[in-house]
Amino acid sequence: MREHIQSFKNYLSSERNYSKHTLRAYVADVEEFCRTLKKNNVLATQGENIPLRVGKVDEASYLDKNAVRFYIGWLYKRNSKNSISRKIASVRAFFNFLIKSGYAKNNIAKLVPMPRVEKRLPTFLTVDEVIKLVETPGSEKPLEVRDGAVLELLYSSGIRVSELVGVDLDDLDLNGSTVRVLGKGDKERKVPIGSKAVAKIGNYLRKRIELKPKADCVFVNSRGGRLTARSVDNIVRKYAAISGIPKNVSPHVLRHTFATHLLSGGADLRSIQEMLGHTSLSATQRYTHTSVERLMEVYDRTHPRA
Repeated sequence: MREHIQSFKNYLSSERNYSKHTLRAYVADVEEFCRTLKKNNVLATQGENIPLRVGKVDEASYLDKNAVRFYIGWLYKRNSKNSISRKIASVRAFFNFLIKSGYAKNNIAKLVPMPRVEKRLPTFLTVDEVIKLVETPGSEKPLEVRDGAVLELLYSSGIRVSELVGVDLDDLDLNGSTVRVLGKGDKERKVPIGSKAVAKIGNYLRKRIELKPKADCVFVNSRGGRLTARSVDNIVRKYAAISGIPKNVSPHVLRHTFATHLLSGGADLRSIQEMLGHTSLSATQRYTHTSVERLMEVYDRTHPRA
């Protein structure tokens, strides 16, 4: 099975163009699935479905949908419903790959219903909170100027943290107020950025030379190398704490905030979908809760019996 997992990883990387982070998640989920079944010796009574090597290397055994049921039961004791759904989705993708490769006839993971996920509204900041956050880095020290540019760009464009750290100097068009990013599935798109972000990025680029950059990346660390996603996460959380925002603020929260504020300002979902780089409109529709909030405000302000 180890060979199948490696082939699955190669398939996701070369044919589906998944990011390194997504690859790690899929492979880790499938490995956990196989490891759990091996450890608990969960096998089909009839050898009619998916072959799996268990126990001794030369001992061939088989899996059926009951193995998936066992795995879900095992997960329920350790994970949330959202986490379980993600893990089962990974297993389903793995079996789809096995079918495509001729190693399996059925996707046994699809024979078991997915747990109903808990739908939660995305966390976002108010306009006042965002202003407080992006204006917190106030000195002209190169690293603090960089941090201010990072915060402003995340909120101004709504790009993912992985996209931000991947931005190179050639991707910036400050005159045209756009940034080119490489999103999921290696899909390239241009995103507009606001005048305040343009100003902060321009100021940072003048200071960037003091950090002795070793590459063409826009955002560099104190050693001149490319800034990492984890470092950006630390930057966002650091200034959120300093500014006293009582929320769990991350780069993704700024992405949610970007979309929420655009929708509240009257932007249409299709435009927001394009800017966020969502492949389907359903992923963008989670932000429609702001329209309801806006309607409630109008209702409370205008209805005589509100």
